Amino acid sequence: MTTFVDRVVLHLQAGDGGHGCVSVRREKFKPLGGPDGGNGGHGGGVSLVVDPQLHTLLDFHFHPHVKANNGGGGAGGNRDGANGKDLVLYVPDGTVVLTADGKVLADMVGAGTTFEVARGGRGGRGNASLANTRRKVPGFAELGEPGDQLDVVLELKSVADVGLVGFPSAGKSSLISVMSAAKPKIADYPFTTLVPNLGVVQAGEKTFTVADVPGLIPGAATGKGLGMQFLRHIERTSVLVHVLDAAAPEIDRDPLADLDAIEAELAAYGGLEDRPRLIVLNKIDIPDGRDLADMVKPDLEARGYRVFEVSAITREGLQGLIYALAETVEEHRLATPAPEPTRVVVRPQAVDESGFTIEQDDEGVFVIGGARVERWVRQTNFDNDEAVGYLADRLDRIGVEDALVKKGAEPGDPVRIGTHEFDWQPNAGEFVSGPRGTDARLEEQSGRASAAQRLAARKARRVRSDDELLHMSADGTVTSVANSQRPVLVTDADDEDDTGE
Repeated sequence: MTTFVDRVVLHLQAGDGGHGCVSVRREKFKPLGGPDGGNGGHGGGVSLVVDPQLHTLLDFHFHPHVKANNGGGGAGGNRDGANGKDLVLYVPDGTVVLTADGKVLADMVGAGTTFEVARGGRGGRGNASLANTRRKVPGFAELGEPGDQLDVVLELKSVADVGLVGFPSAGKSSLISVMSAAKPKIADYPFTTLVPNLGVVQAGEKTFTVADVPGLIPGAATGKGLGMQFLRHIERTSVLVHVLDAAAPEIDRDPLADLDAIEAELAAYGGLEDRPRLIVLNKIDIPDGRDLADMVKPDLEARGYRVFEVSAITREGLQGLIYALAETVEEHRLATPAPEPTRVVVRPQAVDESGFTIEQDDEGVFVIGGARVERWVRQTNFDNDEAVGYLADRLDRIGVEDALVKKGAEPGDPVRIGTHEFDWQPNAGEFVSGPRGTDARLEEQSGRASAAQRLAARKARRVRSDDELLHMSADGTVTSVANSQRPVLVTDADDEDDTGE
Protein backbone atom coordinates (compact mmCIF):
# COMPACT_ATOMS: atom_id res chain seq x y z
CA MET A 1 0.00 0.00 0.00
CA THR A 2 1.24 3.48 -0.86
CA THR A 3 2.23 5.36 2.31
CA PHE A 4 4.20 8.28 0.89
CA VAL A 5 2.92 10.57 -1.87
CA ASP A 6 4.78 13.76 -2.78
CA ARG A 7 2.91 14.79 -5.95
CA VAL A 8 -0.83 14.87 -6.62
CA VAL A 9 -3.22 16.56 -9.02
CA LEU A 10 -6.26 18.16 -7.39
CA HIS A 11 -9.49 18.90 -9.25
CA LEU A 12 -10.97 21.88 -7.40
CA GLN A 13 -14.47 23.36 -7.66
CA ALA A 14 -15.38 26.37 -5.54
CA GLY A 15 -19.02 26.96 -4.64
CA ASP A 16 -21.33 28.86 -6.97
CA GLY A 17 -23.08 31.99 -5.76
CA GLY A 18 -26.81 31.83 -5.15
CA HIS A 19 -29.26 33.58 -7.46
CA GLY A 20 -31.01 36.76 -6.39
CA CYS A 21 -34.79 36.72 -5.91
CA VAL A 22 -37.48 38.65 -7.80
CA SER A 23 -40.33 39.37 -5.40
CA VAL A 24 -42.89 42.12 -4.69
CA ARG A 25 -44.26 42.65 -1.22
CA ARG A 26 -47.98 41.91 -0.95
CA GLU A 27 -49.98 42.47 2.21
CA LYS A 28 -53.57 43.21 3.06
CA PHE A 29 -54.42 46.75 1.94
CA LYS A 30 -50.91 46.90 0.33
CA PRO A 31 -51.14 44.98 -2.93
CA LEU A 32 -47.90 46.52 -4.26
CA GLY A 33 -45.66 47.21 -1.30
CA GLY A 34 -42.41 47.44 -3.27
CA PRO A 35 -39.66 44.96 -4.15
CA ASP A 36 -38.44 42.64 -1.38
CA GLY A 37 -36.33 40.04 -3.19
CA GLY A 38 -33.26 39.04 -1.18
CA ASN A 39 -29.68 38.57 -2.35
CA GLY A 40 -28.07 35.20 -3.05
CA GLY A 41 -25.36 33.89 -0.74
CA HIS A 42 -21.70 33.73 -1.73
CA GLY A 43 -20.22 30.37 -2.69
CA GLY A 44 -17.64 28.70 -0.48
CA GLY A 45 -13.94 28.96 -1.37
CA VAL A 46 -11.14 26.38 -1.15
CA SER A 47 -8.04 27.26 0.92
CA LEU A 48 -4.81 25.41 1.68
CA VAL A 49 -3.28 25.64 5.18
CA VAL A 50 0.11 24.28 6.27
CA ASP A 51 -0.08 21.70 9.05
CA PRO A 52 3.40 20.74 10.42
CA GLN A 53 2.00 17.41 11.66
CA LEU A 54 1.51 16.18 8.08
CA HIS A 55 4.38 14.72 6.05
CA THR A 56 2.67 13.30 2.96
CA LEU A 57 -0.04 14.10 0.41
CA LEU A 58 -1.58 10.66 0.79
CA ASP A 59 -5.10 11.91 1.60
CA PHE A 60 -5.33 13.82 -1.68
CA HIS A 61 -4.04 10.77 -3.57
CA PHE A 62 -7.24 8.90 -2.68
CA HIS A 63 -9.59 11.92 -2.83
CA PRO A 64 -8.44 14.17 -5.69
CA HIS A 65 -11.83 15.77 -6.37
CA VAL A 66 -12.70 18.63 -4.02
CA LYS A 67 -15.86 20.76 -4.12
CA ALA A 68 -17.05 23.51 -1.78
CA ASN A 69 -20.66 24.29 -0.93
CA ASN A 70 -22.80 26.58 -3.08
CA GLY A 71 -24.45 29.72 -1.77
CA GLY A 72 -28.18 29.69 -1.08
CA GLY A 73 -30.65 31.57 -3.24
CA GLY A 74 -32.40 34.71 -2.04
CA ALA A 75 -36.07 34.72 -1.03
CA GLY A 76 -38.93 37.15 -0.65
CA GLY A 77 -39.30 39.28 2.42
CA ASN A 78 -35.72 40.61 2.01
CA ARG A 79 -34.28 37.26 3.06
CA ASP A 80 -30.73 36.71 1.84
CA GLY A 81 -29.41 33.27 0.98
CA ALA A 82 -26.89 31.54 3.23
CA ASN A 83 -23.20 31.73 2.31
CA GLY A 84 -21.51 28.50 1.32
CA LYS A 85 -19.05 27.12 3.88
CA ASP A 86 -15.39 27.58 2.99
CA LEU A 87 -13.41 24.37 2.58
CA VAL A 88 -9.99 24.16 4.28
CA LEU A 89 -7.43 21.58 3.12
CA TYR A 90 -4.38 20.90 5.28
CA VAL A 91 -1.06 20.24 3.52
CA PRO A 92 2.48 19.44 4.75
CA ASP A 93 5.10 22.10 5.30
CA GLY A 94 7.00 22.74 2.07
CA THR A 95 4.09 22.16 -0.35
CA VAL A 96 4.34 23.97 -3.68
CA VAL A 97 1.12 24.78 -5.56
CA LEU A 98 1.44 24.82 -9.36
CA THR A 99 -0.89 25.11 -12.32
CA ALA A 100 -1.26 22.28 -14.81
CA ASP A 101 1.33 23.94 -17.09
CA GLY A 102 3.91 24.32 -14.28
CA LYS A 103 3.35 27.94 -13.16
CA VAL A 104 4.01 28.35 -9.42
CA LEU A 105 1.01 29.78 -7.57
CA ALA A 106 2.29 29.51 -4.00
CA ASP A 107 5.24 28.11 -2.06
CA MET A 108 3.81 27.21 1.34
CA VAL A 109 6.49 27.16 4.03
CA GLY A 110 5.78 27.71 7.71
CA ALA A 111 3.04 26.49 10.02
CA GLY A 112 -0.27 28.24 9.45
CA THR A 113 0.55 29.60 6.00
CA THR A 114 -2.73 29.99 4.11
CA PHE A 115 -3.44 30.27 0.40
CA GLU A 116 -6.90 30.60 -1.18
CA VAL A 117 -6.54 28.49 -4.29
CA ALA A 118 -10.17 28.67 -5.53
CA ARG A 119 -12.52 31.56 -4.83
CA GLY A 120 -16.25 31.08 -4.46
CA GLY A 121 -18.68 32.89 -6.74
CA ARG A 122 -20.49 36.05 -5.71
CA GLY A 123 -24.16 35.86 -4.92
CA GLY A 124 -26.56 37.67 -7.24
CA ARG A 125 -28.42 40.73 -6.02
CA GLY A 126 -32.18 40.56 -5.59
CA ASN A 127 -34.56 43.12 -7.05
CA ALA A 128 -34.73 44.95 -3.70
CA SER A 129 -31.03 45.81 -4.00
CA LEU A 130 -31.42 46.80 -7.66
CA ALA A 131 -34.22 49.30 -7.03
CA ASN A 132 -33.54 53.03 -7.36
CA THR A 133 -35.46 56.24 -7.97
CA ARG A 134 -35.79 55.51 -11.70
CA ARG A 135 -36.39 51.76 -11.42
CA LYS A 136 -38.68 51.43 -8.43
CA VAL A 137 -39.77 47.82 -8.95
CA PRO A 138 -37.18 45.88 -11.00
CA GLY A 139 -38.58 42.83 -12.71
CA PHE A 140 -35.28 40.97 -12.67
CA ALA A 141 -32.46 39.88 -10.39
CA GLU A 142 -28.83 38.96 -10.86
CA LEU A 143 -27.69 35.38 -11.26
CA GLY A 144 -25.11 33.88 -8.95
CA GLU A 145 -21.53 33.91 -10.24
CA PRO A 146 -19.95 30.48 -10.84
CA GLY A 147 -17.08 29.57 -8.53
CA ASP A 148 -13.53 28.95 -9.72
CA GLN A 149 -12.94 25.56 -11.31
CA LEU A 150 -9.34 24.50 -11.94
CA ASP A 151 -6.78 21.74 -11.66
CA VAL A 152 -3.69 22.32 -9.54
CA VAL A 153 -0.60 20.24 -8.87
CA LEU A 154 0.70 19.86 -5.31
CA GLU A 155 4.38 18.98 -4.97
CA LEU A 156 5.98 18.31 -1.61
CA LYS A 157 9.51 19.58 -1.03
CA SER A 158 10.72 18.44 2.37
CA VAL A 159 12.01 21.18 4.66
CA ALA A 160 15.34 19.75 5.86
CA ASP A 161 18.73 21.19 6.85
CA VAL A 162 20.96 18.41 5.48
CA GLY A 163 20.49 16.37 2.32
CA LEU A 164 22.18 12.99 1.74
CA VAL A 165 22.95 12.03 -1.87
CA GLY A 166 24.88 9.13 -3.36
CA PHE A 167 24.80 5.94 -5.39
CA PRO A 168 22.42 3.09 -4.50
CA SER A 169 23.62 0.96 -1.57
CA ALA A 170 26.10 3.64 -0.48
CA GLY A 171 24.71 3.46 3.06
CA LYS A 172 22.53 6.58 3.21
CA SER A 173 19.61 4.85 4.91
CA SER A 174 21.92 3.15 7.39
CA LEU A 175 23.56 6.48 8.16
CA ILE A 176 20.28 8.31 8.81
CA SER A 177 19.04 5.43 10.97
CA VAL A 178 21.99 5.73 13.37
CA MET A 179 22.06 9.54 13.35
CA SER A 180 18.37 9.93 14.18
CA ALA A 181 15.33 7.97 15.28
CA ALA A 182 14.20 7.40 11.69
CA LYS A 183 13.67 3.77 10.71
CA PRO A 184 14.04 3.51 6.93
CA LYS A 185 14.06 0.23 5.06
CA ILE A 186 17.58 -1.24 4.87
CA ALA A 187 18.58 -4.23 2.73
CA ASP A 188 21.55 -5.60 0.81
CA TYR A 189 20.26 -4.78 -2.68
CA PRO A 190 20.13 -1.52 -4.71
CA PHE A 191 17.18 0.86 -4.67
CA THR A 192 15.98 -0.25 -1.27
CA THR A 193 14.88 3.33 -0.59
CA LEU A 194 11.83 4.07 -2.71
CA VAL A 195 10.68 7.22 -0.92
CA PRO A 196 12.54 10.09 0.80
CA ASN A 197 13.31 9.66 4.50
CA LEU A 198 13.43 12.45 7.06
CA GLY A 199 15.14 12.33 10.44
CA VAL A 200 15.82 14.72 13.34
CA VAL A 201 19.38 14.81 14.73
CA GLN A 202 20.42 16.17 18.13
CA ALA A 203 23.95 17.57 18.50
CA GLY A 204 24.31 18.92 22.03
CA GLU A 205 21.91 21.86 22.25
CA LYS A 206 21.55 22.12 18.48
CA THR A 207 18.92 20.29 16.45
CA PHE A 208 18.72 19.86 12.70
CA THR A 209 16.90 17.64 10.21
CA VAL A 210 18.38 15.24 7.66
CA ALA A 211 16.73 13.98 4.45
CA ASP A 212 17.91 11.33 2.03
CA VAL A 213 16.58 10.43 -1.40
CA PRO A 214 16.67 7.21 -3.45
CA GLY A 215 20.06 6.47 -4.97
CA LEU A 216 21.27 8.32 -8.06
CA ILE A 217 22.87 6.66 -11.06
CA PRO A 218 24.47 8.09 -14.22
CA GLY A 219 21.76 9.22 -16.60
CA ALA A 220 19.30 10.06 -13.84
CA ALA A 221 18.77 13.51 -15.40
CA THR A 222 17.31 11.76 -18.45
CA GLY A 223 14.92 9.64 -16.39
CA LYS A 224 16.99 6.65 -15.31
CA GLY A 225 16.59 5.35 -11.80
CA LEU A 226 14.35 6.73 -9.06
CA GLY A 227 16.29 9.47 -7.33
CA MET A 228 15.88 12.26 -9.89
CA GLN A 229 12.15 12.57 -9.33
CA PHE A 230 12.77 12.95 -5.58
CA LEU A 231 15.58 15.52 -5.71
CA ARG A 232 13.02 18.25 -5.04
CA HIS A 233 13.18 17.14 -1.40
CA ILE A 234 16.75 18.45 -1.01
CA GLU A 235 16.18 21.77 -2.80
CA ARG A 236 15.58 23.54 0.52
CA THR A 237 18.55 22.00 2.34
CA SER A 238 21.40 24.08 3.73
CA VAL A 239 24.13 21.42 3.30
CA LEU A 240 24.63 18.56 0.85
CA VAL A 241 26.46 15.44 2.03
CA HIS A 242 27.97 13.05 -0.52
CA VAL A 243 27.84 9.55 0.91
CA LEU A 244 30.54 7.58 -0.94
CA ASP A 245 30.87 3.81 -0.71
CA ALA A 246 34.48 3.00 0.17
CA ALA A 247 33.83 -0.74 -0.18
CA ALA A 248 31.90 -0.88 -3.46
CA PRO A 249 32.03 -4.40 -4.95
CA GLU A 250 32.19 -3.13 -8.55
CA ILE A 251 35.74 -3.03 -9.93
CA ASP A 252 35.12 0.00 -12.17
CA ARG A 253 33.85 2.16 -9.27
CA ASP A 254 35.82 4.29 -6.84
CA PRO A 255 34.82 7.21 -4.56
CA LEU A 256 36.27 9.89 -6.87
CA ALA A 257 34.40 8.58 -9.92
CA ASP A 258 31.17 8.30 -7.89
CA LEU A 259 31.54 11.90 -6.71
CA ASP A 260 32.04 13.19 -10.27
CA ALA A 261 29.03 11.23 -11.54
CA ILE A 262 26.72 12.52 -8.78
CA GLU A 263 27.92 16.10 -9.23
CA ALA A 264 27.18 15.84 -12.96
CA GLU A 265 23.61 14.75 -12.22
CA LEU A 266 23.12 17.53 -9.65
CA ALA A 267 24.36 20.07 -12.17
CA ALA A 268 21.91 18.69 -14.73
CA TYR A 269 19.08 19.07 -12.20
CA GLY A 270 20.15 22.64 -11.39
CA GLY A 271 19.63 24.98 -8.46
CA LEU A 272 22.03 23.28 -6.03
CA GLU A 273 25.36 24.80 -7.04
CA ASP A 274 25.59 27.21 -4.09
CA ARG A 275 25.13 24.59 -1.33
CA PRO A 276 28.19 23.70 0.76
CA ARG A 277 29.34 20.09 0.37
CA LEU A 278 30.70 17.58 2.86
CA ILE A 279 32.10 14.18 1.95
CA VAL A 280 31.39 10.99 3.94
CA LEU A 281 33.49 7.91 3.18
CA ASN A 282 31.24 5.15 4.49
CA LYS A 283 31.85 1.47 5.37
CA ILE A 284 35.34 1.87 6.82
CA ASP A 285 34.54 -1.08 9.09
CA ILE A 286 35.50 -3.27 6.11
CA PRO A 287 39.33 -3.56 5.79
CA ASP A 288 39.39 -2.85 2.08
CA GLY A 289 37.07 0.08 2.64
CA ARG A 290 39.34 1.66 5.22
CA ASP A 291 42.36 1.29 2.96
CA LEU A 292 40.57 2.88 0.01
CA ALA A 293 39.27 5.72 2.21
CA ASP A 294 42.78 6.51 3.39
CA MET A 295 43.95 6.59 -0.22
CA VAL A 296 41.30 8.96 -1.65
CA LYS A 297 40.92 11.27 1.36
CA PRO A 298 43.93 13.47 0.42
CA ASP A 299 42.60 13.87 -3.15
CA LEU A 300 39.18 14.92 -1.88
CA GLU A 301 40.66 17.40 0.58
CA ALA A 302 42.77 18.82 -2.26
CA ARG A 303 39.52 19.67 -4.02
CA GLY A 304 38.46 21.74 -1.00
CA TYR A 305 36.05 19.27 0.64
CA ARG A 306 35.79 18.41 4.33
CA VAL A 307 36.07 14.61 4.46
CA PHE A 308 34.80 12.29 7.23
CA GLU A 309 35.50 8.57 7.48
CA VAL A 310 32.59 6.85 9.20
CA SER A 311 31.00 3.47 9.72
CA ALA A 312 27.23 3.18 10.17
CA ILE A 313 27.71 -0.27 11.70
CA THR A 314 30.34 0.48 14.37
CA ARG A 315 29.43 4.21 14.52
CA GLU A 316 33.08 5.13 14.18
CA GLY A 317 33.56 8.79 13.24
CA LEU A 318 29.85 9.45 13.53
CA GLN A 319 30.09 11.91 16.42
CA GLY A 320 32.50 14.19 14.57
CA LEU A 321 30.28 14.15 11.50
CA ILE A 322 27.17 15.10 13.48
CA TYR A 323 28.85 18.08 15.19
CA ALA A 324 30.40 19.23 11.91
CA LEU A 325 26.97 19.17 10.28
CA ALA A 326 25.43 21.09 13.20
CA GLU A 327 28.17 23.73 12.91
CA THR A 328 27.66 24.11 9.15
CA VAL A 329 23.88 24.34 9.52
CA GLU A 330 24.23 26.97 12.24
CA GLU A 331 26.51 29.06 10.04
CA HIS A 332 23.96 28.92 7.24
CA ARG A 333 21.15 29.94 9.58
CA LEU A 334 23.12 32.94 10.82
CA ALA A 335 23.98 33.99 7.27
CA THR A 336 20.36 33.70 6.14
CA PRO A 337 18.21 36.75 7.02
CA ALA A 338 15.27 36.13 9.26
CA PRO A 339 12.02 35.71 7.32
CA GLU A 340 9.85 38.79 7.39
CA PRO A 341 6.12 38.54 8.00
CA THR A 342 3.97 38.58 4.91
CA ARG A 343 3.00 42.11 4.02
CA VAL A 344 -0.40 42.99 2.68
CA VAL A 345 0.14 45.02 -0.49
CA VAL A 346 -2.73 47.31 -1.41
CA ARG A 347 -2.80 48.44 -5.04
CA PRO A 348 -5.68 50.90 -5.51
CA GLN A 349 -7.23 51.11 -8.95
CA ALA A 350 -6.20 54.15 -10.99
CA VAL A 351 -8.94 56.77 -11.27
CA ASP A 352 -8.65 56.87 -15.07
CA GLU A 353 -8.57 53.11 -15.55
CA SER A 354 -11.50 51.92 -17.60
CA GLY A 355 -11.35 48.37 -16.30
CA PHE A 356 -11.84 46.72 -19.71
CA THR A 357 -10.03 46.12 -22.98
CA ILE A 358 -11.32 45.81 -26.55
CA GLU A 359 -9.47 43.90 -29.26
CA GLN A 360 -10.57 42.68 -32.67
CA ASP A 361 -9.61 39.09 -33.49
CA ASP A 362 -8.82 37.56 -36.86
CA GLU A 363 -12.50 36.78 -37.52
CA GLY A 364 -13.55 40.39 -37.04
CA VAL A 365 -15.16 39.85 -33.63
CA PHE A 366 -14.69 42.63 -31.08
CA VAL A 367 -13.56 40.87 -27.89
CA ILE A 368 -14.20 42.81 -24.68
CA GLY A 369 -12.13 41.66 -21.71
CA GLY A 370 -12.06 42.65 -18.06
CA ALA A 371 -12.99 41.03 -14.77
CA ARG A 372 -15.84 43.44 -14.09
CA VAL A 373 -17.60 43.28 -17.46
CA GLU A 374 -17.21 39.50 -17.62
CA ARG A 375 -18.75 39.19 -14.17
CA TRP A 376 -21.69 41.37 -15.24
CA VAL A 377 -22.33 39.11 -18.22
CA ARG A 378 -22.18 35.96 -16.09
CA GLN A 379 -24.73 37.42 -13.69
CA THR A 380 -27.20 38.49 -16.40
CA ASN A 381 -30.30 36.47 -17.19
CA PHE A 382 -30.54 36.80 -20.98
CA ASP A 383 -34.08 35.41 -20.95
CA ASN A 384 -35.24 38.62 -19.25
CA ASP A 385 -35.47 41.69 -21.51
CA GLU A 386 -35.24 44.11 -18.60
CA ALA A 387 -32.06 42.43 -17.35
CA VAL A 388 -30.51 42.72 -20.82
CA GLY A 389 -31.37 46.42 -20.94
CA TYR A 390 -29.84 46.89 -17.49
CA LEU A 391 -26.62 45.22 -18.68
CA ALA A 392 -26.54 47.49 -21.75
CA ASP A 393 -26.91 50.57 -19.54
CA ARG A 394 -24.08 49.42 -17.26
CA LEU A 395 -21.74 48.78 -20.19
CA ASP A 396 -22.55 52.16 -21.68
CA ARG A 397 -22.03 53.88 -18.33
CA ILE A 398 -18.39 52.75 -18.11
CA GLY A 399 -17.70 53.74 -21.72
CA VAL A 400 -17.86 50.42 -23.58
CA GLU A 401 -20.01 51.76 -26.42
CA ASP A 402 -17.83 54.84 -26.92
CA ALA A 403 -14.76 52.59 -27.01
CA LEU A 404 -16.41 50.33 -29.61
CA VAL A 405 -17.13 53.35 -31.80
CA LYS A 406 -13.48 54.44 -31.56
CA LYS A 407 -12.42 50.93 -32.58
CA GLY A 408 -14.54 51.25 -35.73
CA ALA A 409 -17.45 49.03 -34.71
CA GLU A 410 -20.73 49.40 -36.62
CA PRO A 411 -24.23 48.37 -35.52
CA GLY A 412 -24.64 44.65 -36.14
CA ASP A 413 -20.95 43.76 -35.70
CA PRO A 414 -20.26 40.68 -33.54
CA VAL A 415 -19.11 41.37 -29.98
CA ARG A 416 -17.89 38.79 -27.48
CA ILE A 417 -17.74 39.18 -23.70
CA GLY A 418 -16.56 36.08 -21.87
CA THR A 419 -18.42 33.13 -23.40
CA HIS A 420 -21.33 35.19 -24.78
CA GLU A 421 -21.28 36.52 -28.33
CA PHE A 422 -23.96 38.80 -29.78
CA ASP A 423 -24.53 41.42 -32.46
CA TRP A 424 -23.89 44.93 -31.22
CA GLN A 425 -26.94 47.19 -31.23
CA PRO A 426 -26.02 50.49 -29.54
CA ASN A 427 -28.58 52.10 -27.25
CA ALA A 428 -26.80 55.48 -26.98
CA GLY A 429 -24.46 57.68 -28.95
CA GLU A 430 -24.35 58.79 -32.56
CA PHE A 431 -26.18 55.71 -33.89
CA VAL A 432 -29.32 56.31 -31.80
CA SER A 433 -31.65 59.29 -32.25
CA GLY A 434 -33.79 58.67 -29.19
CA PRO A 435 -33.10 59.80 -25.61
CA ARG A 436 -30.00 58.49 -23.89
CA GLY A 437 -30.57 55.29 -21.94
CA THR A 438 -33.42 53.97 -24.11
CA ASP A 439 -33.05 50.53 -25.63
CA ALA A 440 -34.66 50.01 -29.03
CA ARG A 441 -34.19 46.25 -28.72
CA LEU A 442 -36.57 46.09 -25.80
CA GLU A 443 -39.18 48.13 -27.64
CA GLU A 444 -39.06 45.70 -30.55
CA GLN A 445 -39.36 42.60 -28.38
CA SER A 446 -41.91 43.88 -25.87
CA GLY A 447 -45.49 44.99 -26.63
CA ARG A 448 -45.77 46.93 -23.37
CA ALA A 449 -46.72 50.61 -23.80
CA SER A 450 -44.23 53.23 -22.71
CA ALA A 451 -44.84 55.67 -19.88
CA ALA A 452 -45.58 58.52 -22.35
CA GLN A 453 -48.12 56.37 -24.19
CA ARG A 454 -49.90 55.43 -20.97
CA LEU A 455 -50.05 59.09 -19.91
CA ALA A 456 -51.59 60.15 -23.24
CA ALA A 457 -54.19 57.39 -23.04
CA ARG A 458 -55.16 58.45 -19.53
CA LYS A 459 -55.67 62.06 -20.65
CA ALA A 460 -57.77 60.91 -23.61
CA ARG A 461 -60.09 58.97 -21.32
CA ARG A 462 -60.75 62.12 -19.29
CA VAL A 463 -61.89 64.12 -22.34
CA ARG A 464 -65.47 63.56 -23.73
CA SER A 465 -67.12 64.92 -26.84
CA ASP A 466 -69.70 67.78 -26.72
CA ASP A 467 -72.52 65.41 -27.67
CA GLU A 468 -71.79 63.22 -24.61
CA LEU A 469 -72.03 66.19 -22.16
CA LEU A 470 -75.71 67.24 -21.68
CA HIS A 471 -77.28 69.26 -18.91
CA MET A 472 -80.97 69.64 -17.98
CA SER A 473 -82.12 72.84 -16.25
CA ALA A 474 -84.78 73.12 -13.55
CA ASP A 475 -87.60 73.91 -16.09
CA GLY A 476 -86.70 70.80 -18.13
CA THR A 477 -84.63 72.53 -20.82
CA VAL A 478 -81.73 70.35 -22.12
CA THR A 479 -78.40 72.14 -22.44
CA SER A 480 -75.32 71.06 -24.53
CA VAL A 481 -72.09 71.67 -22.67
CA ALA A 482 -68.64 72.06 -24.23
CA ASN A 483 -65.47 71.48 -22.20
CA SER A 484 -64.07 74.90 -22.97
CA GLN A 485 -67.27 76.97 -23.06
CA ARG A 486 -70.07 77.89 -20.71
CA PRO A 487 -73.50 76.19 -21.17
CA VAL A 488 -75.73 77.78 -23.90
CA LEU A 489 -79.55 77.68 -23.55
CA VAL A 490 -81.30 76.45 -26.70
CA THR A 491 -84.82 77.93 -27.22
CA ASP A 492 -87.57 77.22 -29.75
CA ALA A 493 -86.95 80.55 -31.51
CA ASP A 494 -83.29 79.79 -31.97
CA ASP A 495 -84.22 76.45 -33.34
CA GLU A 496 -86.61 78.01 -35.89
CA ASP A 497 -83.93 80.47 -37.05
CA ASP A 498 -81.52 77.63 -37.67
CA THR A 499 -84.07 75.82 -39.87
CA GLY A 500 -84.86 78.99 -41.84
CA GLU A 501 -88.56 78.97 -41.10
